[in-house]
Amino acid sequence: MTKPQGLLIVYTGDGKGKTTAALGMVLRAWGRGMRVCVLQFLKDERGRWGEVLAAEKLGIAWHTLGTGFVWEPDQDAEARVRSQEAWRLAQAAIESGDYDLVVLDEFTYPLRFGWVDINEVLTWLAHERPSGVHVVITGRQAPDALIDQADLVTEMRNIKHPFDAGLAGQKGIEY
Repeated sequence: MTKPQGLLIVYTGDGKGKTTAALGMVLRAWGRGMRVCVLQFLKDERGRWGEVLAAEKLGIAWHTLGTGFVWEPDQDAEARVRSQEAWRLAQAAIESGDYDLVVLDEFTYPLRFGWVDINEVLTWLAHERPSGVHVVITGRQAPDALIDQADLVTEMRNIKHPFDAGLAGQKGIEY
């Protein structure tokens, strides 16, 4: 049996659900016996969100590598360096042969901020990614070049959100 062609999948847009969609795919792949790895580029490495707790219980490889939300991309040198280190770790995970699906959560932000060069990423994914490895990239405002190269792109659109009514994020729903 031949190995399936790995897909480049992008979940983008201003609506809720990008990471949630990627995590649904993680759960589906894991349930099918696929080897899965998730790398979170911006979320604070100390975060104990529901998905992190679940991944630990399921034995899913998970790396939260960020400093938290970035307010001033031009002034956040630590977040820039961490994003570059996270990209190197992502490359190692993708080419290792250890995983069938690798999720790069919130990776559109380092690409958009110029912390990680989009052209280098796209060239690397096109020429160095093993053919059977699926890669999912999430985040708002995915660069056009990423959208063009991707095999599957879904845009989440915000129609209504509890935040709009002043409600705070809720455990198990937002985090």
